[in-house]
Amino acid sequence: MLERLNEAMEHIERHLGGDIDVSALARITLTSEYHFRRLFSSLAGMPLSEYVRRRRLTVAAADVLDGDGTLLEVALRHGYGSAEAFGRAFRAVHGVGPGEARRTGAAVNSQPRLSFRLTVEGNSSMRYRIVTKEAFRVVGKKARVPLVYEGVNPHIAEFLRGIPPETTRRIAGLSDQDPEGLVSATVRLSDDFEEGGALDHYHAVVTGAADVPADLDVLDCPAGTWAVFENTGPFPQALQQMWADVAAHWIPSNPYEYRPGPEILRTRPCRDDPARSDAQLWIPVNRTAPRLEEASSSGVGKGCSGARRYSTDSIGTPLAET
Repeated sequence: MLERLNEAMEHIERHLGGDIDVSALARITLTSEYHFRRLFSSLAGMPLSEYVRRRRLTVAAADVLDGDGTLLEVALRHGYGSAEAFGRAFRAVHGVGPGEARRTGAAVNSQPRLSFRLTVEGNSSMRYRIVTKEAFRVVGKKARVPLVYEGVNPHIAEFLRGIPPETTRRIAGLSDQDPEGLVSATVRLSDDFEEGGALDHYHAVVTGAADVPADLDVLDCPAGTWAVFENTGPFPQALQQMWADVAAHWIPSNPYEYRPGPEILRTRPCRDDPARSDAQLWIPVNRTAPRLEEASSSGVGKGCSGARRYSTDSIGTPLAET
């Protein structure tokens, strides 16, 4: 996997002047487009689109400062359709317009090429279980909020404060299966995983109920496989660390990949220490590698990979017991 990730980085470098075909990157790494975007974001600490933008404008800045062609020629060379679009993008990354940078020799920013290498990590084990669930529904109240990578998401916290206690009690009463009780469920609406990108957040329960109150929002989830992780620790640090470890260590080291679907979180404050919480995280996954007996019969081998860095997102505050 590490070799294939680095081949994908080389592919990006060769195509910085045009459109980056994510399906080609997925083919190189033997993953789906969804999984490649998710894996890249977790390992690199930024969305794929942001990395490509920074690399493209890093290379473009050298042409600007060297006086290599007019600014329009530089813009077209690096995949921008107009000098205006190039100028806006250039200023967003470098903090100065290309014309001013050329006239004054202003300092600009540089995004180094990413490469992935194996590091010795993961010396502590992660406890998880794999659950196959029949189709179910997430039922509760929904809000569309921006993605926040670090700390408690203030938009979600405000949304939760606005839900009347009576509504929360009605939602909790619909719970009839694992994970039990009130949960948070998030659905990312963009495969780019951009900071500030939109996601749908549900304050809800998991249920099989066919009839639900008309004032509640419903997300139908098809049958599938889920990886379930649990931990206890300071909130939100322990939860964020668990989320990061899943993305940066567990996914690259196990024969599973992300599949589209809600990520479901059940948190409860520890009774003896409100600053700590018990967390249970459900991640929708698909198995990617054949089982041992299947691999033996088909001659398929196994590989490994390592993580470089990661980022996390927090989806709210612990839910009180009902």
